[in-house]
Amino acid sequence: MTPLDTTVAISGGGPVGMGLAITLAQRGVRSIVVERHPQPQPIPRGQNLTQRTMEHFHFWGIETALRAARTIPPEYGIGGMTSYGTLLGDYHYDWLNRALVRPFYFTQNERLPQYATEAVLRSRAAKFDAIEILYGWSVETVEQDGEAVHLAIAERNGPGRRIIHARYGVGCDGSRSIARESAGITQTRSDHDRLMVLLVFRSKALSTLLERFPGKSFYNVLHPRLKGYWQFFGRVDLDHGFFFHAPVPAGTTAENGDFAQLLQQAVGAPFDIELQHVGFWDLRFAVADTYRSGRVFVAGDAAHSHPPYGGYGINTGFEDAVNLGWKIAAFEGGWGGPALLDSYDAERRPVFESTARDFIAKAISSDRDFLETFAPERDMNAFEAQWQARQAGAAAEVDAFEPNYEGSPIVDAAEDKSPSAVGRHSFAARAGHHLAPFTLSDGRNVYEGLRIGFTLVALGQPNAVTAAWQACADGLGIPLQVVHTARDGNAARLDCGLVLIRPDQFIAWTGEHSPDPALILRVATGFDSVRVQTHNQ
Repeated sequence: MTPLDTTVAISGGGPVGMGLAITLAQRGVRSIVVERHPQPQPIPRGQNLTQRTMEHFHFWGIETALRAARTIPPEYGIGGMTSYGTLLGDYHYDWLNRALVRPFYFTQNERLPQYATEAVLRSRAAKFDAIEILYGWSVETVEQDGEAVHLAIAERNGPGRRIIHARYGVGCDGSRSIARESAGITQTRSDHDRLMVLLVFRSKALSTLLERFPGKSFYNVLHPRLKGYWQFFGRVDLDHGFFFHAPVPAGTTAENGDFAQLLQQAVGAPFDIELQHVGFWDLRFAVADTYRSGRVFVAGDAAHSHPPYGGYGINTGFEDAVNLGWKIAAFEGGWGGPALLDSYDAERRPVFESTARDFIAKAISSDRDFLETFAPERDMNAFEAQWQARQAGAAAEVDAFEPNYEGSPIVDAAEDKSPSAVGRHSFAARAGHHLAPFTLSDGRNVYEGLRIGFTLVALGQPNAVTAAWQACADGLGIPLQVVHTARDGNAARLDCGLVLIRPDQFIAWTGEHSPDPALILRVATGFDSVRVQTHNQ
């Protein structure tokens, strides 16, 4: 057997790869990260970090550092706006106002360029002895056998060549993932046949024009001629930095495009432009047909890609990293069963498919239908009524985006369900859903008491009940802590007496009684495929 260099070899050290490495290291699992860029690339993307993503940064120990790295101060706001016709047009409403669901999460959302996020993650990863990072190296091939994964890597600007032998390989290497292709993982693609441009520019005049919209940092422009596709502005920093995405005609290049005119038409006014970067990308949806092939997994853009509409991409990737990280650690630690690693695909892939279908593609279709049907110059009253309805719908969509794992093989929930991005936020504890914060009897938020293993919250339960759980967990080698609290105050909103919380802050099981703690724990850790379904008993 070839000696292993590490437990996990991670191809790609962007946000998802670094998040995975940190998640593993916190649980004592070694990894080697192969990253081709010595420094984060200064292209503003992946800007919107949700409240859920900021919970990850809290548990990674870098929430404060990340907030300190933001390039736009809080008083500028992190909300968005949708406008009709032009950015400065008469019709606009709040868009992606995530403050509406703030009470259901422990942390506030954040907004900063991906390169700033990457810098914070790199700094944190460097502090772990369990993480080795190879900057300036690229993965050329990924091969596997029954015992290990073998990454052939090359120094980008030098003669270096080596093979990394690991128990697992994870491709976090983007939409053109070499790891995915080497593992033979196919993709299902949906091509919208649209060429998109990304412009990065500076403009003091645009900053002045946008003073009329305080508290907004990104702006979505709907125009009838674009048939539902967006023109999208976002602030980068306080030095009048902006980025802009928009559809452009096929064949457009950096040399033949009139980007100043494109920007001024989208804004609806002339303004100065200092163009700094021109890039292009194809608008399409793609999802890997499986997130696992033997010992090779894919995460982030290597597993799924979509138009950057709504800030779903980087947040989905971080959730991949946390979901996969604790499961690999559990399996390697002996307290995770064979079904646990398979549950990564079973949970994460349907959530992305739902995100793409039920939110992003649906938004494009809905916008197209609206623009074709309503126009102020044709029927002002009908247009304004529908515009108001869309504003209400935008608020409802924020609440409806609630990724959950109902139907997962390791979650006690109805078998006719399937993991999905569509749900509803609730303070009640529900198997397969994210745990909403609440106050414990000692005055702490429950999130301040969670650890890297499982947590059983016992609300007004006798010690004999929780002692049985602890004994079962100890016997199975499962890290479990028990938290006692009274069933009063906002804790009463959980609407149950016992809540079993996974290491990723999703709920594995709820109930008033626990007839078989061992079975519940074995299902939650992938040892037993029998559904428990005791939450209402």
